[in-house]
Amino acid sequence: MTKRKKTKNEKNPRLSREEIQKLATGLIETLAQSKSESFTLRQLYKRIGLTEKEQKENLREIVDTASAAENTTTKKEEPKTQSQEVKQETKKEEPKTNSSQQQKQNNQQKHAAKETTRDVTVQKQALSNKSNRLENEQKDEAKEVKSHTELQKNEYIGTVDAGRDSSYIICEGLEEDAWVGGHKIKGAITGDIVKIRLTGKQKGKNPEAEVIEIVERGRTEFVGNVQLLNRFAFVVVESKKLKMDIFVPLDNLNGATNDDKVVVKIVKWSEEKGKNPVGEVTEVLGKVGENEAEIHAIMVEFGLPMEFDEKLIKKAEEVPDDLTDKEFKKRRDFRPILTFTIDPVDAKDFDDAISLSYLPNGNYEIGVHIADVTHYIRPNTLLEKEAQKRATSVYLVDRVVPMLPERISNNLCSLRPQEEKLAFSAVFELDKNGSVHKRWYGKTVIYSDRRFTYEEAQERIETKEGDYADEINVLNDLAKKLQAKRFKHGAISFETQEVKFKLDENGKPLGVIPKVRKDAHKLVEEFMLLANKSVAEFVYRYKNGKEKNTMIYRVHDDPDPDKLANLKAMAKTFGYDINVEPEHFAASLAKLVQDTEGKPEYETLQSLAIRSMAKAVYTTKPTGHFGLAFEHYSHFTSPIRRYPDMMAHRLIEKYLKNNIKSVDPAKYESMARHSSDMEKRASDAERASIRFKQAEFMADHIGEVFEGMVSGVTEWGLYVEITSTACEGMIRLSDLKGDYFEYEPKNQRVVGRKSQKTYTLGNKVEVRVKGVDMEKRTIDLLMETEEDNYVSSNKSRKPRSGRRK
Repeated sequence: MTKRKKTKNEKNPRLSREEIQKLATGLIETLAQSKSESFTLRQLYKRIGLTEKEQKENLREIVDTASAAENTTTKKEEPKTQSQEVKQETKKEEPKTNSSQQQKQNNQQKHAAKETTRDVTVQKQALSNKSNRLENEQKDEAKEVKSHTELQKNEYIGTVDAGRDSSYIICEGLEEDAWVGGHKIKGAITGDIVKIRLTGKQKGKNPEAEVIEIVERGRTEFVGNVQLLNRFAFVVVESKKLKMDIFVPLDNLNGATNDDKVVVKIVKWSEEKGKNPVGEVTEVLGKVGENEAEIHAIMVEFGLPMEFDEKLIKKAEEVPDDLTDKEFKKRRDFRPILTFTIDPVDAKDFDDAISLSYLPNGNYEIGVHIADVTHYIRPNTLLEKEAQKRATSVYLVDRVVPMLPERISNNLCSLRPQEEKLAFSAVFELDKNGSVHKRWYGKTVIYSDRRFTYEEAQERIETKEGDYADEINVLNDLAKKLQAKRFKHGAISFETQEVKFKLDENGKPLGVIPKVRKDAHKLVEEFMLLANKSVAEFVYRYKNGKEKNTMIYRVHDDPDPDKLANLKAMAKTFGYDINVEPEHFAASLAKLVQDTEGKPEYETLQSLAIRSMAKAVYTTKPTGHFGLAFEHYSHFTSPIRRYPDMMAHRLIEKYLKNNIKSVDPAKYESMARHSSDMEKRASDAERASIRFKQAEFMADHIGEVFEGMVSGVTEWGLYVEITSTACEGMIRLSDLKGDYFEYEPKNQRVVGRKSQKTYTLGNKVEVRVKGVDMEKRTIDLLMETEEDNYVSSNKSRKPRSGRRK
């Protein structure tokens, strides 16, 4: 039986009845042909065209179907065939036989019938034995995996973080990651789980080790471009995790041709250094450079789903809107109170709204109303499990990969204007100074009076004119006071540059536009921060004593001390002093940001400060948020696009009902960790899509000159961000003319050996676009003029005559 090809749309390992029947037939044929031949479980999968994922879900059903088919064949077909054979033989021999011969013939026929029946029984028994053997093999495989954890002295299990020439293994039980040289990695790549043995030597502060076993591969499918040769092909892989091409026999191309963008599955790994793994093409995405092919490649590379399963879409369609008087009576009614949303112009899902009312005592009641997603997505349902698995929506340049189906995200839960909607709200009484006097949390029903874009809200802030201009300006004044209080308590403000693209109907970028954050954005941000902080404090303080109720917190650890030392040294070269002691650093850094704003060194020091920071993650441990200067902080305000917000909603609702029965913190910690991992994956995918579009845009500007600023310094080159487009490219050190430049990591600069000429973060330069690599999504630049000869212009221009090439 030929191997069943995996289709483009196939995602769910559960097979249809027709597929199971087909594979069951293949199983019978395989067993019948094998006779005394023995083969492993994995070989059987391959023979009948079953992937490992599919066999876990379907193997038992396939075996049962095969057994049932054998039973049917035995009962219905064998007797009929036997009878026909007897009649035919009787007709042929009848003229020549006497009664004695006839009796002998009858005895032979009876014996043959018994033999046939016995053969069928033996075949059924063999099928049953084979099934039992498959189950035993599965158990043996499980035991084998379990044996990996039985470690000898100086042995550890860890995850590979591979570099160019060496790798680090992240292990529980080791204070520092283990260092493994490239010749001792046994073919492991980033994400693989391996068993290592410490050698007793040190590589700096890291213990040296060698990989002795690859326990589990982190991934087996990669995206790449087909390079077709005469007798075989290679797939040039885009992922940095795999540092060599995949060898593909021509029989394994599955219709792929030269320069196709494909998904390739590795079928044979090599532990020998420098030897290519062997793979087979499982899906052809399109031609290299085509928008759909490239975006789908990014989605596959980062493990993003292409679409929702039909079963999930059907389940979403079946969810009732529940906008009934019976449900409204259970909730606090905010429908008579002015409420509106403020979102990007192209937003489709509105998961937060703000209400404003004036109180008799002169204070304001501000409601932060969040879509009540968990009212519609019930625990342990298919929709819930899918949301937990995806954990976040992903915002690529030209599309959104949503966490929830469109019926939920854009319809039932979206707080659209002039529609009654169910919400989960945090309501605050604030005075004119931005001080909070009262808080209330609970389920509500709201009615959005107006949908504002950020641009429309900003126009009302700047002109003080237009519908609801007074209310928006009241909210803006309060937001500024809330922000001032945050900064006073040590919050740090970093304004990072983001971009958006103007695309044509085919997804080709026509322009790259830097996003500008104005007061309207900050207005919404401040009230969302207030709500997120307040619900976290509510849960933390709900229970007195050391043992606290379980909650999903958003935490941000203190900066890395070594990176802080670099920041302090760099700041000193500009004449600033930073106090890096833990209790003073936040306030000192906030003052540095304030003192340098608008000055040439601002970008340099801000870039270094950002790099010194830890990454914010989700956890059940309330360790605080360094960047926001909050002791307790959660994510509550975006449940349409973030699963941690859904978890927070459920826990808060539970505590509001005085249900203090404990929940398993380990379970929630595991879900929080998964959400953090998926958030990072989404962020990496988003950046990859931006880099692709930036490279595609700059491909039309090769040879042109742009103003830029040095945004990164490495041992191999200078990264420069082009001012007008926010596109980042690299000038290789080998392309810097006139001297040999050396990298100084502590000072984040490169220095000419003879001239002592220096390039460092924040230097303004003019660069010429040398070229673009669409496969790697990179832009190569050349130095055109430096800071000394800086020409002030934000427009590109053709290179002047007489410039060095």
